[in-house]
Amino acid sequence: MPQSNPNMPICRDCDGFASVAIDTGTRHTDGTRVTLRVACPTCKGTGHTHPAVLVRAGR
Repeated sequence: MPQSNPNMPICRDCDGFASVAIDTGTRHTDGTRVTLRVACPTCKGTGHTHPAVLVRAGR
């Protein structure tokens, strides 16, 4: 069976894992953990990058 080929290239900075949840070590009053959600600044949380031909640079 052939492997699938994504239409858009995967972000090289986050390898497609665009957002993560970081545990702060503290807990809410109901016992759940306090987490921070952080998105990849390069792909802005999508996991994919735009090909260079689609990006307009200059004039």
